[in-house]
Amino acid sequence: MKKVSLFMMLCIATISSNAQDIDALLAAGVKNAERFADDYFKPASNGIMYSMNANWFNTAVAKPLGGFEISVLANAATIKDEHKSFSMNIADYNTDPDQDFTVEFADLANSKLVATALGENEPDIELVVRYDDLIFGEQEERITLPNGIGSASANMIPTAFIQGALGLGSGVELKGRFVPKVDTEDFALSLYGAGLQIEFTKWLPADKILPVAVSGLVAYTHLNGEYDLTESSGISGDNQKLENNTNTWLFQLIASTKLPVINFYGGIGYIKGKSESDLLGTYIVSSGPLFSERIEDPFSISSEVTAVRGTIGTKLKLGFFRFNAEYHLSEFDTFSVGLNFGFR
Repeated sequence: MKKVSLFMMLCIATISSNAQDIDALLAAGVKNAERFADDYFKPASNGIMYSMNANWFNTAVAKPLGGFEISVLANAATIKDEHKSFSMNIADYNTDPDQDFTVEFADLANSKLVATALGENEPDIELVVRYDDLIFGEQEERITLPNGIGSASANMIPTAFIQGALGLGSGVELKGRFVPKVDTEDFALSLYGAGLQIEFTKWLPADKILPVAVSGLVAYTHLNGEYDLTESSGISGDNQKLENNTNTWLFQLIASTKLPVINFYGGIGYIKGKSESDLLGTYIVSSGPLFSERIEDPFSISSEVTAVRGTIGTKLKLGFFRFNAEYHLSEFDTFSVGLNFGFR
């Protein structure tokens, strides 16, 4: 189970750890840091929500009373080029009338495509924050914009789960999934979900002779993560951390064949989710050698997804062992595989 958790942590921890670079942007003002963080983290947050909703089902046939299945699932949402960067217009960072400094690109460009948490800046991109010091006159701070996970091989957002399903009879099946809790010195992660699948064709008189089954699924998933920034932050302070709280709902219509060994399934679904991240703690931002500002719990950002997705998949059954593979078409296309052990 530990390996399953580490597989999921690989991407999430890498994305979260870049918050230590985001906090450096506090030198450009809290509102500007929040504006940048919102654009920077949004594609990654959305991609995780798509990835964590894959492989909730591998057939439309509900298990009979007492039937069960235990699964180890691995998912990966694919990252498109459009998710790796966003357009940063420097004019948007100089709109606050109370701002006593200016922000500009080091090369004086008006706008640039800069990396999201899923991309990479090649070469590095620098911001210059200019302000007037009462003693030393015009001063400047240089900030290197953070990179993400973007490399030639980092084109997916992985998640992994242990999942169980239990037949309750009359075409009703209860599902649950979780990630074994991870709690290290710097990073903590927990995830759980529950779903209810109902086979409509089970209620028809001709159920036994129908070649296909049709069912509906409703599933909820919750992810909670925390990354400690105190040791890695470039800004003085204490209790610095990034907290994330993500909740999603999946509504899915499923159809599948009812053959003895190999089957095919598919369907159409609707994903709705919200991811909220809070940069917490105390940050002491210096303005020249003599002045500093103490900032408590700088900002919160959020991201929402509402999207339709299509699913196709196949399942191979060999006694107690089953293997399935599927592909989802949506804003973040996602593929998934599952190793299942069960009894019907």
